[in-house]
Amino acid sequence: MGGVAALAREAGHRVTGCDAGVYPPMSDQLQSLGIDLIEGFGVEQLALKPDLYVIGNVISRYHLPDGTAKFPLMEAILDQGLPYTSGPQWLYEHVLHGRHVMAVAGTHGKTTTTSMLAWILAQSGLRPGFLVGGVPLNFGVSARLGEKYFVIEADEYDTAFFDKRSKFVHYRPRTAILNNLEFDHADIFDNLAAIERQFHHLVRSVPSSGRIVVNGNEASLQRVLKMGCWSETVQFGSDSELGWTASGSPNDFDVMYKGDVVGHIFWSLQGEHNQNNALAAIAAAQHLGVSPAVASEALSGFQNVKRRMELRGIEAGVMVYDDFAHHPSAIATTLDGLKQSLQKEQNKKRILAVLEPRSNTMKLGTMKAQLADSLVASDLVFCHSGGLDWDPRLPLAPLGSAVVVGDSVDELVSQIMSKVQKDDVIVCMSNGGFGGIHAKLLSALKIKSGKN
Repeated sequence: MGGVAALAREAGHRVTGCDAGVYPPMSDQLQSLGIDLIEGFGVEQLALKPDLYVIGNVISRYHLPDGTAKFPLMEAILDQGLPYTSGPQWLYEHVLHGRHVMAVAGTHGKTTTTSMLAWILAQSGLRPGFLVGGVPLNFGVSARLGEKYFVIEADEYDTAFFDKRSKFVHYRPRTAILNNLEFDHADIFDNLAAIERQFHHLVRSVPSSGRIVVNGNEASLQRVLKMGCWSETVQFGSDSELGWTASGSPNDFDVMYKGDVVGHIFWSLQGEHNQNNALAAIAAAQHLGVSPAVASEALSGFQNVKRRMELRGIEAGVMVYDDFAHHPSAIATTLDGLKQSLQKEQNKKRILAVLEPRSNTMKLGTMKAQLADSLVASDLVFCHSGGLDWDPRLPLAPLGSAVVVGDSVDELVSQIMSKVQKDDVIVCMSNGGFGGIHAKLLSALKIKSGKN
């Protein structure tokens, strides 16, 4: 929604917004754009008298036990018959309609791959618009109007309380990336098949002249395509028989198409998942005529996205990273990529994984049985248990004495300080602000080293 606000502002509208507990980097971006942010959802905001209310999917018709509405502003909008729409619907009608839309879908890697594709097009002189669920370091903003082409992160979560379709159904892309597909969002989907059905709704909207770039190693995506596909399909993945593959280490590799080397990427990103993200972005850019060599050269200058293994600081020889990982598969991918990178450098640094199970799916405990396996690449695990209805100690028990559970962020910081050693690497993983734990850790490390 912050990106939608940024696009509306760039288009010349006066924009305000309301939310609860907004945190960086989005809060910083909104402030820099001159977008007023109001804390809370009070009815006094009706006095702004906007032409249109654009509603995000955090809003619901939920009422508290005493009968008062959690979102009184929404109730007032409905009672008074004021004009409203969803973010995705507004995007299509005011930004996407009439453009060549490139949509990036998948359980993991949407933000990074969207940013890669936008960067390739920008470096190729195509002046793309984009909307990313994060802040790409190469651009410094999460959204831009651009011109003919528009690259958008295509989320499978539902649109709004009044529109339970996946957001990406609204986007009508000509080029679509299907990066991967696992079960997630247990609060709104009963099973993987239900999500596959939504992905097929996206496939149905791609024209016959369009292109679908699909991860050929994902059985779930193959099932989606078997429901019906009317567009060109291009595959990528580790299987040598597929169209787009990579040869080499994750940070230094050849880009190959049907066995021929067509580009080379040397960058700072870690993990095989980022290799695959790059292949998907290159294959999508080729649909617009961008050569793989040019796309690969552009990606060699790609700087990733804030909160995707973002180094927040170094104190007392300890590196503190911030990462958005919150699904067990993403947690495993993040930690495995870091471990492989350290092993390649013959570096014996310990990895301290600090986890906040904050997503709706994690709060429900749907994937708690997978949690221990996702953390095996780390040497020590620190888990925040605040706000959970289940005790993480039991599912994390297989990791033995390597696990510490804390009920508060301050308690967790204290526990980390009691065990951290010089040259350790701390990776904080959450899809929220995590109570400012990164700054607290760096401050505590500075005090521990005697600098204060």
